[in-house]
Amino acid sequence: MIVTTEEMKIEWIDRYSSYQRIKRDNGDQENKTLDYEIATAIAKLSVLGVNVKDLTI
Repeated sequence: MIVTTEEMKIEWIDRYSSYQRIKRDNGDQENKTLDYEIATAIAKLSVLGVNVKDLTI
């Protein structure tokens, strides 16, 4: 199965959105793993040409 760039963008936007919702719901509770996942998603979306600034909650 070959995944197109557009499909990859959609998948990573969905993941990033989920991570942002989890972070918001955690409040002030620190979660280094979640922070790392968010940073990784931002890097991957950046490579795909997606501006995450518009996606941040």
